[in-house]
Amino acid sequence: MAELAFKRVLLKISGESLGPGGGGAGLDVSEMSKIASEIVRASKVGAEIVVVVGAGNILRGSDLAGSSVNRASADYLGMLATVINAVALSEFINSHGGDARVLSAISVRQVCEPFIRDRAISHLRKGRTIILAAGTGNPYFTTDTAAAQRAAELEAQILLKATKVDGVYDSDPKKNPGAKRYEKLTYLQTINEKLRVMDLTAISLCMDNNIPILVFDYSKPDNIVRAVKGERIGTLIS
Repeated sequence: MAELAFKRVLLKISGESLGPGGGGAGLDVSEMSKIASEIVRASKVGAEIVVVVGAGNILRGSDLAGSSVNRASADYLGMLATVINAVALSEFINSHGGDARVLSAISVRQVCEPFIRDRAISHLRKGRTIILAAGTGNPYFTTDTAAAQRAAELEAQILLKATKVDGVYDSDPKKNPGAKRYEKLTYLQTINEKLRVMDLTAISLCMDNNIPILVFDYSKPDNIVRAVKGERIGTLIS
């Protein structure tokens, strides 16, 4: 087995990536199957994988806030949507020959385990993929911030930010054909240049805990495996 650059990784997946075409509403069997198979391949080369999943394909709490719904209630609805995504993804991982467990920051005991740090680490040491649902369990925090916080708490060596583009650009490559892609960035560059990678709280947490962030295109076959092996893909922020 090839030596891994990163033994324990946190993989942040947007909710949209689980929807039709990797960006639509709802759950798409084909998209979930592709992501699950990539995660299983990475697990089978020896990586311990923590997944944090968003909810944008079902309900983004911030989209409801400010209407007739209180912001805290809206965020809790978003957390419940991440539970749906996490449980569905775990089923696909298991059907592809993996071994996944869902741990939630809010209590949904009939469908998944509560998040307990020691339990999460025990699962990882047994070769299981863990999928963390409900963000931090608190309103006003994004799942990006949850990913950074859990990466620090579970001692992940890198945060893998799965996106639909092959790295970080100085402008939108879909709108600007001349957009420049960065191979490497510092945390402060990312913050000061207002590059839309993750929210500022998430980036600051990673900077404070010296956790590198790799932004990469999850849709290319074997890119998750390549990431845990330390191959040069995407944009590394450190």
